[in-house]
Amino acid sequence: SVPESVRVVNLAGEALSRSLVEEIYAQEQVQEVNNLYGPTEDTTYSTWEKVARGEAVRIGRPIANTRAYVLDAEQQVVPVGVRGELYLGGAGLGRGYWCRAELTADRFVPDGVSGRAGERLYRTGDEVRYGADGRLEYLGRLDQQVKVRGYRIELGEVEEVLARHESVAEWVG
Repeated sequence: SVPESVRVVNLAGEALSRSLVEEIYAQEQVQEVNNLYGPTEDTTYSTWEKVARGEAVRIGRPIANTRAYVLDAEQQVVPVGVRGELYLGGAGLGRGYWCRAELTADRFVPDGVSGRAGERLYRTGDEVRYGADGRLEYLGRLDQQVKVRGYRIELGEVEEVLARHESVAEWVG
């Protein structure tokens, strides 16, 4: 339940469901629900969308000083409506992962789209597509990563540890 004094609700951290939006709007005092999307690697919030009553939930448009591109496996821009991976760049982009040079090199790649020398993009691992109206739609993950209470969990890493455990005789991945 949303307190009676709240008129605007901002939600972030997990994929926003249509049912949650409707549940919030069912409380008459709520006038606006905003969907805030973004990974920690890019200042937490990279895109936003005011979700209207009865409308599809999207992650919207980039915030100021953020670039968002939908790219294919060769890091080329895909046409509107075509699925691809979301890459983020701009003023909020982090430098990389602490003491994880190989992961930094994999996820923080040279920006081959904007033409800005020395700029980088962050590969989010999120599958999205741009609508004709310029709004991004979140479609899911491209890998097996899940979030549990806001923590990223790599299921492949969990499987590796379990497979090596002495009490596990067989497993299915």
